[in-house]
Amino acid sequence: EGTGFAVERAATVMVIACPHALGLAVPLVVAVSTALAAHSGLLIRDRAAFERAKDLEAVVFDKTGTLTTGTFGVTDVLAFGGAEADVVRAAASVEAHSEHPLARAVVRSAEERGLSLLPVAGFRALPGKGVEGSIGGRRVSVVGPGYLAERGMAAGDERVGPLRRQGKTVVFLIEGDRLTGALALADIIRPESGEAIRRLKGMGIRCMMLTGDHHDVAAWVAGELGLDEFFAGVLPHEKAAKIREIRRRYRVAMVGDGINDAPALVEADLGIAIGAGTDVAVESADIVLVRSDPRDAAAIIDLAKKTYRKMVENLLWATGYNAVAIPLAAGVLFGAGIVLTPAAGAVLMSASTVIVAVNARMLRV
Repeated sequence: EGTGFAVERAATVMVIACPHALGLAVPLVVAVSTALAAHSGLLIRDRAAFERAKDLEAVVFDKTGTLTTGTFGVTDVLAFGGAEADVVRAAASVEAHSEHPLARAVVRSAEERGLSLLPVAGFRALPGKGVEGSIGGRRVSVVGPGYLAERGMAAGDERVGPLRRQGKTVVFLIEGDRLTGALALADIIRPESGEAIRRLKGMGIRCMMLTGDHHDVAAWVAGELGLDEFFAGVLPHEKAAKIREIRRRYRVAMVGDGINDAPALVEADLGIAIGAGTDVAVESADIVLVRSDPRDAAAIIDLAKKTYRKMVENLLWATGYNAVAIPLAAGVLFGAGIVLTPAAGAVLMSASTVIVAVNARMLRV
């Protein structure tokens, strides 16, 4: 076809072969995912560790401060003959005069229920036993099980036993000489924790918990959240060793907030620190969650999987585009009447770059 045709083919091939799309396929996705993570309060400190998150098989959570709030709250109210609201109101009215953490939890429970407190006279603390005061001329005591044992009183009914076996702290309300109710207190499970576990399980990831608490407490939390495994009674210096043990079975992420979680965060394939935790934990982590929300642990793993998928899509498109377009530009289908001009090649090259950029932006959808 002559020199002009050959020059036109060469020019078209050079235009088509410009590696814009191939060169932008990964960096554009990285830029979008990093910005998206930061906007969502997920700070990526180690990009390589973030990209490994797509291969995770298990996530281990610290209990106190991560899956739970780290503060006591009332989990169960038992009324022995009256109304639960009356039990909470009377107990909170007396406990309002105490500075004990359990007392604060009882008062907070009354506030959450919208209950007004009653005036109390003659308040006094019973060292190691509880508190008492007078409400409307009637003596009211909020005491522990030791006080009941001293008085030879039965601990309510059969509902109390299971609460104790869950590792909860149970206090009793005595009005006059009659036991009228009981309140069970425990470290409150974050409302978001259950959803975080469900999301992770939906991705096929096993969920575990690590805690220094007693087995009964850990079993209760694990049962409430539907965890696959839990490890109780783990001392701070044993956490890293436990993570090493788990790594023999799974590629694992560790989520924690305390200074004693730092070695475990370093030991895991991916260390995730709750932002409200200690500086040591934050400095030891690969990813920092600005909010104290365990759902963000699921969000960062989900983002890692989607980021990898977008990278693969872009690379496949950019490579496939060149594999098809370059032979066309060289005139391989000239005999069939299909010829790409340099202008058409420039349009295709630009379109390929735009497609790669748009696909990367689709991470935001």
